Formats: sequence, C-alpha cells, structure tokens
Amino acid sequence: MAATGKAAVFHGPGKPFELTELPLPEVEPRGILVRVSVANICGSDLHFWRGDAPLKLPDDGWIYGHEMVGRVARLGAEIKTDSLGEPLKEGDRVAYCYFYPCGRCYACLNNEPASCPNKVERPRGPRTFPHFHGAFAQYYYLRPGGFLFKVPDELSDEIVAPVNCALSQVIYGLHKTGLRFGDSVVIQGAGGLGVQATAVAKEMGAASVIVVDQLAGRLELAKAFGADHTLNLKEVPDRKERLNLVRKWTGGRGADVACDFVGFPQVIPEGLDMLRFGGTYLEVGTISRGVKVEIEPSLLVWGSKKIVGVIQYDPWVIPRALDFLIRTRGRFPFDRLLSHKYRLDQINEAFAASEWHGRDTTTITRAALIP
Repeated sequence: MAATGKAAVFHGPGKPFELTELPLPEVEPRGILVRVSVANICGSDLHFWRGDAPLKLPDDGWIYGHEMVGRVARLGAEIKTDSLGEPLKEGDRVAYCYFYPCGRCYACLNNEPASCPNKVERPRGPRTFPHFHGAFAQYYYLRPGGFLFKVPDELSDEIVAPVNCALSQVIYGLHKTGLRFGDSVVIQGAGGLGVQATAVAKEMGAASVIVVDQLAGRLELAKAFGADHTLNLKEVPDRKERLNLVRKWTGGRGADVACDFVGFPQVIPEGLDMLRFGGTYLEVGTISRGVKVEIEPSLLVWGSKKIVGVIQYDPWVIPRALDFLIRTRGRFPFDRLLSHKYRLDQINEAFAASEWHGRDTTTITRAALIP
C-alpha cells in the first residue's frame, strides 16, 4: 500500500483547488482509513465554493467534501465489525457518517445525536492529523467513534455515494416532519436532495408529491422519481398562480409538508404559504449563516404551522437508506442521479460544470470525483 495519497485543497472562494500529496496517517486503535471510491459534489459544497457560506479557513487550506463511499484500506487494531456488528475486514465497501456526535452534551444525553452542536468539526488544514479530512481526496480518515456500515453487493458505488448525505438527510428530515400515509408534500428544489426526497416521500406513503424548480431537466428527473406534479417557476412566474395550483392539487387545503431543498432563503415564505393549516415546513437547504428572510409570524400562529430545521441525521438512517435502495432499485432510476464523472485532478472543471445558480439549464444532476 502506498505511503501517501493525493488530496484537493481548498483555499477559498474564487481560488482553484490545489492537488497535494499527503502522508497516510497512522491509524488509531479505533480509527479506520478508507480508500475513497466515489466522492460527489453536493449542493452544500457549491455553497462553500461560491462563498455563500463563508468560513474562516486554516492557513494551509481545507480538504472538504462529504458525500462519498469507499473501501476499508486500514483497520484500527480494535475494530472487528461495522456499527451493526457485521464482521469487517480490509477491502470491504462501507458507507459512513462524516460527522461525529460528541456523546457529552445535552442533545446526546437526550439521544438526539443529529442535534449535537459539536458533531461537525471546524475546517482543519492538511498539515493537521489525520490529514485526510474530507471526501475530495484519495483517502478519508474515519475518526474513533465514527459510524460505518458494510455496503450490500447488489449496489454499485455510484448509487451508494449519496447515501451518507442526500439520501439519509431527506429520510431523516421527512421522518422528523411526521409525514404520514396519504399526506401531500411540496418539494422546493429538484437537485440531489429534492429528487431523492421525492422517491422517499412516495415510499413513505405520500399520496401526492409536488416538485418546484426552474430547470426543466431537473423536473423531468423528478417525475421519474415519482413526482405527481411539477411546477416550473419560469413557466408559472406568478406566485399567486403557483399557490393556487398547489391548493388545487391538494384538494383545496394546501400541503401537509413542504420542504426547502434549494438553499436560498427567498423560497421559504412561499413554501410556508403552500402549507395547509397545521402543516409542517422542513428547512434543510439553507446552511449559509447571516442570510435572512422576512416572514410574518402571525401566519404561523393563525395557521398553526411548524418549522423543523434539520442538519445531518441519526446514524440509524444509513442502514435503512441502503435497504431502501435495494427494495426500490427497480422502481426508481437511481443510476441517473450521477451524470458526470471526473478525475480528482479535474476538480476545478467539475465544480465549474456543476454550478447551476444563475443558469437557465444544466446537464449535470450530480458530478462525482473518482479519486
């Protein structure tokens, strides 16, 4: 096995990623070194790349990315099984959480690891152990206490890559809304999260799923993933008309659940208006600090509406997400989610091609790096 591995280092918005060679870390007794097979460019990665979500970066840059799948390269001496007790060995394919609940806070004490305020590490530079901090590299170091699960042979790397982010995130988010059999759902944004949320909502028993976007290609893909209705913002530019269509498609009531998977807060007031009285709004997309949106709180009160914010998920979701893929792989075209592949040394080209904000169309649904 090589003594070093390549990684793409990010130095801030508007600056190119730089490829660098780093030493492989000494694996701790309960750590695991993973050889990355596929690393997707997630919508949140684009936010950091654009500068929508500014961060204070280390002097030596940051290795980031999180939506990935890989094979065990080195096992810590004390690791014999995955997080479900299945025997684990070097070479096994694994899906894993990229965040680490601390186990020592009020949220963790209340069995709410997804709410742990300490679970996401601050950006760390490549000089800092264990060097491989993110997906945009040949290796990823799973820290002691991290959760990982063996991947069934029936699933390809390309299909599994979104499991530890987009898919698990939407499963957990819809679970937190209390989505019930026969409910109606509005999904704002038909990117990676929104399209997979469409399939998950249908699998959870939603009677009607309405997907809203401004890119025709994405809406076409949403239909393939189970959308009952699609709403193109460019074809229906009038907000009042859009609200009337949603009410028409939901029996005059409005949706039971509406979700923001866009990442720009301007969509939130309209999403809240699309809810029925007593409905729940799922906020997942907007991760950028400092951005604001104006809402009228009395409409929440008089409408008995709820807003649920979700960032990441509980670890139990990943094995259920893998099972979901196996059960439904003949029903939904998961192979269409990943549309473009790039080598790690093409990362700058991959990010530029993945940019959709401000464009009328894009041919990319999800771009992946193959380190």
